[in-house]
Amino acid sequence: MTYYQHWRNVPAKEWHWPNFSPAEIACRGTGKIQINEDALDRLQELRVMLGKPLIVNSAYRSPEHNKRVGGAKASQHLNGCAFDISMANHDPVTYIAAARKAGFKGIGTYPRSNFVHIDTGPARSWGDPFSARPSRFAADAAPAREHLADSRTIKGGGAAGIGTVGAAGVEVVQSALAEAQGAVQPLIGHLDTLRWVFVALALGGIAVTIYARLDDWKRGRR
Repeated sequence: MTYYQHWRNVPAKEWHWPNFSPAEIACRGTGKIQINEDALDRLQELRVMLGKPLIVNSAYRSPEHNKRVGGAKASQHLNGCAFDISMANHDPVTYIAAARKAGFKGIGTYPRSNFVHIDTGPARSWGDPFSARPSRFAADAAPAREHLADSRTIKGGGAAGIGTVGAAGVEVVQSALAEAQGAVQPLIGHLDTLRWVFVALALGGIAVTIYARLDDWKRGRR
Protein backbone atom coordinates (compact mmCIF):
# COMPACT_ATOMS: atom_id res chain seq x y z
CA MET A 1 0.00 0.00 0.00
CA THR A 2 1.15 3.51 -0.82
CA TYR A 3 0.14 6.62 1.10
CA TYR A 4 0.01 10.21 -0.14
CA GLN A 5 -0.73 13.34 1.85
CA HIS A 6 -3.06 14.49 -0.91
CA TRP A 7 -4.53 12.81 -3.97
CA ARG A 8 -3.02 15.52 -6.22
CA ASN A 9 0.41 14.16 -5.29
CA VAL A 10 -0.26 10.75 -6.87
CA PRO A 11 2.03 10.37 -9.94
CA ALA A 12 0.15 9.51 -13.11
CA LYS A 13 2.40 6.49 -13.70
CA GLU A 14 1.35 5.08 -10.31
CA TRP A 15 -2.36 5.07 -11.16
CA HIS A 16 -3.51 1.95 -13.03
CA TRP A 17 -7.31 2.03 -12.73
CA PRO A 18 -8.77 3.76 -15.82
CA ASN A 19 -12.39 3.97 -14.65
CA PHE A 20 -11.53 5.77 -11.43
CA SER A 21 -9.51 8.80 -10.40
CA PRO A 22 -7.43 9.45 -7.27
CA ALA A 23 -9.95 12.12 -6.25
CA GLU A 24 -12.75 9.52 -6.19
CA ILE A 25 -10.77 7.17 -3.95
CA ALA A 26 -9.26 9.82 -1.63
CA CYS A 27 -10.59 10.75 1.80
CA ARG A 28 -13.56 13.08 1.41
CA GLY A 29 -12.61 15.11 4.48
CA THR A 30 -8.86 15.57 4.08
CA GLY A 31 -7.89 14.66 0.51
CA LYS A 32 -5.41 12.09 1.80
CA ILE A 33 -5.20 8.80 -0.05
CA GLN A 34 -3.95 5.30 0.64
CA ILE A 35 -3.61 3.18 -2.48
CA ASN A 36 -4.54 -0.43 -1.80
CA GLU A 37 -3.70 -2.02 -5.15
CA ASP A 38 -5.44 -5.32 -4.49
CA ALA A 39 -8.71 -3.63 -3.54
CA LEU A 40 -8.53 -1.23 -6.47
CA ASP A 41 -7.81 -4.10 -8.86
CA ARG A 42 -10.99 -5.81 -7.64
CA LEU A 43 -12.95 -2.56 -7.93
CA GLN A 44 -11.80 -2.13 -11.52
CA GLU A 45 -12.71 -5.75 -12.24
CA LEU A 46 -16.18 -5.14 -10.80
CA ARG A 47 -16.60 -2.03 -12.96
CA VAL A 48 -15.69 -3.99 -16.11
CA MET A 49 -17.93 -6.86 -15.10
CA LEU A 50 -20.99 -4.63 -14.63
CA GLY A 51 -20.28 -2.50 -17.68
CA LYS A 52 -21.58 0.74 -16.16
CA PRO A 53 -20.17 3.46 -13.88
CA LEU A 54 -19.70 2.92 -10.15
CA ILE A 55 -20.56 6.05 -8.16
CA VAL A 56 -18.16 6.06 -5.20
CA ASN A 57 -19.69 7.70 -2.12
CA SER A 58 -16.73 6.89 0.11
CA ALA A 59 -13.46 4.98 -0.23
CA TYR A 60 -10.34 5.66 1.85
CA ARG A 61 -10.88 7.53 5.12
CA SER A 62 -8.15 9.12 7.16
CA PRO A 63 -8.35 8.32 10.90
CA GLU A 64 -9.47 11.86 11.78
CA HIS A 65 -12.20 11.89 9.13
CA ASN A 66 -13.36 8.39 10.04
CA LYS A 67 -13.78 9.53 13.64
CA ARG A 68 -15.58 12.68 12.52
CA VAL A 69 -18.20 10.75 10.54
CA GLY A 70 -18.71 8.13 13.24
CA GLY A 71 -17.05 5.26 11.37
CA ALA A 72 -16.10 2.01 13.15
CA LYS A 73 -12.75 2.15 14.93
CA ALA A 74 -11.50 -0.82 12.87
CA SER A 75 -13.23 0.28 9.65
CA GLN A 76 -11.88 -1.25 6.47
CA HIS A 77 -12.06 2.27 4.98
CA LEU A 78 -8.96 3.05 7.06
CA ASN A 79 -7.06 0.43 5.04
CA GLY A 80 -8.23 1.72 1.67
CA CYS A 81 -9.94 -1.59 0.91
CA ALA A 82 -13.57 -0.55 1.37
CA PHE A 83 -15.91 1.29 -0.97
CA ASP A 84 -19.42 2.62 -0.49
CA ILE A 85 -21.11 2.49 -3.90
CA SER A 86 -24.39 4.23 -4.78
CA MET A 87 -27.20 2.06 -6.12
CA ALA A 88 -28.65 4.94 -8.13
CA ASN A 89 -27.74 3.17 -11.38
CA HIS A 90 -27.51 -0.46 -10.25
CA ASP A 91 -29.81 -3.24 -9.15
CA PRO A 92 -28.56 -4.20 -5.65
CA VAL A 93 -29.05 -7.94 -6.13
CA THR A 94 -27.09 -8.00 -9.38
CA TYR A 95 -24.47 -5.68 -7.97
CA ILE A 96 -23.83 -7.70 -4.81
CA ALA A 97 -23.53 -10.95 -6.77
CA ALA A 98 -20.95 -9.34 -9.05
CA ALA A 99 -19.06 -7.85 -6.09
CA ARG A 100 -18.74 -11.27 -4.47
CA LYS A 101 -17.52 -12.69 -7.77
CA ALA A 102 -14.88 -9.94 -7.94
CA GLY A 103 -13.57 -10.98 -4.53
CA PHE A 104 -15.25 -8.60 -2.08
CA LYS A 105 -16.15 -10.51 1.08
CA GLY A 106 -17.55 -7.79 3.33
CA ILE A 107 -21.02 -6.66 2.20
CA GLY A 108 -23.09 -4.05 4.03
CA THR A 109 -26.47 -2.88 2.70
CA TYR A 110 -27.91 0.56 3.43
CA PRO A 111 -31.23 0.88 1.56
CA ARG A 112 -32.25 4.11 3.31
CA SER A 113 -29.12 5.82 2.01
CA ASN A 114 -29.23 3.78 -1.23
CA PHE A 115 -25.68 2.43 -1.18
CA VAL A 116 -23.84 -0.84 -0.66
CA HIS A 117 -20.56 -1.16 1.27
CA ILE A 118 -18.03 -3.65 -0.10
CA ASP A 119 -14.58 -4.50 1.22
CA THR A 120 -11.87 -7.13 0.95
CA GLY A 121 -11.80 -7.81 4.68
CA PRO A 122 -13.15 -10.94 6.43
CA ALA A 123 -16.30 -12.55 5.03
CA ARG A 124 -19.37 -11.02 6.70
CA SER A 125 -22.57 -9.22 5.84
CA TRP A 126 -24.91 -6.80 7.59
CA GLY A 127 -27.66 -4.28 7.00
CA ASP A 128 -31.26 -4.28 5.85
CA PRO A 129 -32.38 -5.78 2.53
CA PHE A 130 -33.29 -3.53 -0.35
CA SER A 131 -36.93 -3.58 -1.32
CA ALA A 132 -37.84 -5.19 -4.63
CA ARG A 133 -37.45 -2.83 -7.55
CA PRO A 134 -39.90 -2.63 -10.45
CA SER A 135 -37.16 -3.30 -12.98
CA ARG A 136 -33.64 -4.66 -13.22
CA PHE A 137 -32.38 -1.68 -15.17
CA ALA A 138 -32.75 -3.55 -18.45
CA ALA A 139 -30.64 -2.47 -21.39
CA ASP A 140 -32.11 0.43 -23.31
CA ALA A 141 -34.38 -0.66 -26.15
CA ALA A 142 -34.21 0.94 -29.55
CA PRO A 143 -36.55 3.95 -29.68
CA ALA A 144 -39.96 3.25 -31.16
CA ARG A 145 -40.53 4.75 -34.59
CA GLU A 146 -43.67 5.77 -36.37
CA HIS A 147 -45.41 3.25 -38.60
CA LEU A 148 -44.65 4.05 -42.21
CA ALA A 149 -48.32 4.67 -43.08
CA ASP A 150 -48.65 7.16 -40.19
CA SER A 151 -45.38 8.96 -40.76
CA ARG A 152 -45.77 12.71 -41.05
CA THR A 153 -42.48 12.79 -42.93
CA ILE A 154 -43.82 10.48 -45.63
CA LYS A 155 -47.10 12.39 -45.84
CA GLY A 156 -45.36 15.74 -46.07
CA GLY A 157 -42.91 14.48 -48.65
CA GLY A 158 -45.75 12.99 -50.70
CA ALA A 159 -47.69 16.26 -50.66
CA ALA A 160 -44.61 18.18 -51.71
CA GLY A 161 -44.01 15.76 -54.57
CA ILE A 162 -47.62 15.92 -55.80
CA GLY A 163 -47.61 19.72 -55.61
CA THR A 164 -44.35 20.01 -57.53
CA VAL A 165 -45.42 17.62 -60.29
CA GLY A 166 -48.86 19.23 -60.49
CA ALA A 167 -47.48 22.75 -60.81
CA ALA A 168 -45.07 21.64 -63.50
CA GLY A 169 -47.89 19.85 -65.37
CA VAL A 170 -50.14 22.90 -65.30
CA GLU A 171 -47.34 25.08 -66.64
CA VAL A 172 -46.86 22.69 -69.56
CA VAL A 173 -50.60 22.73 -70.32
CA GLN A 174 -50.63 26.53 -70.12
CA SER A 175 -47.81 26.76 -72.63
CA ALA A 176 -49.69 24.47 -75.01
CA LEU A 177 -52.98 26.35 -74.68
CA ALA A 178 -51.30 29.71 -75.16
CA GLU A 179 -50.82 28.76 -78.78
CA ALA A 180 -54.40 27.54 -79.19
CA GLN A 181 -57.23 29.59 -80.62
CA GLY A 182 -60.87 30.16 -79.86
CA ALA A 183 -62.85 28.94 -76.88
CA VAL A 184 -59.92 27.40 -74.97
CA GLN A 185 -58.25 30.78 -74.41
CA PRO A 186 -60.37 31.70 -71.31
CA LEU A 187 -59.14 28.51 -69.57
CA ILE A 188 -55.58 29.83 -69.31
CA GLY A 189 -56.46 32.17 -66.42
CA HIS A 190 -58.06 29.34 -64.46
CA LEU A 191 -55.04 27.13 -65.05
CA ASP A 192 -52.81 29.84 -63.61
CA THR A 193 -54.84 29.74 -60.41
CA LEU A 194 -54.57 25.94 -60.36
CA ARG A 195 -50.81 26.17 -60.77
CA TRP A 196 -50.55 28.36 -57.65
CA VAL A 197 -52.69 25.87 -55.75
CA PHE A 198 -50.18 23.14 -56.58
CA VAL A 199 -47.27 25.43 -55.60
CA ALA A 200 -48.96 26.08 -52.23
CA LEU A 201 -49.46 22.32 -51.79
CA ALA A 202 -45.77 21.68 -52.47
CA LEU A 203 -44.65 24.38 -50.01
CA GLY A 204 -47.05 23.05 -47.38
CA GLY A 205 -45.70 19.51 -47.83
CA ILE A 206 -42.14 20.74 -47.43
CA ALA A 207 -43.10 22.63 -44.26
CA VAL A 208 -44.77 19.52 -42.79
CA THR A 209 -41.69 17.42 -43.58
CA ILE A 210 -39.32 19.90 -41.91
CA TYR A 211 -41.58 20.21 -38.87
CA ALA A 212 -41.87 16.42 -38.52
CA ARG A 213 -38.11 15.98 -38.71
CA LEU A 214 -37.48 18.65 -36.06
CA ASP A 215 -40.22 17.28 -33.81
CA ASP A 216 -38.90 13.71 -34.07
CA TRP A 217 -35.38 14.92 -33.38
CA LYS A 218 -36.54 16.73 -30.24
CA ARG A 219 -38.31 13.60 -29.04
CA GLY A 220 -35.31 11.43 -29.81
CA ARG A 221 -37.42 9.26 -32.10
CA ARG A 222 -34.90 9.22 -34.95
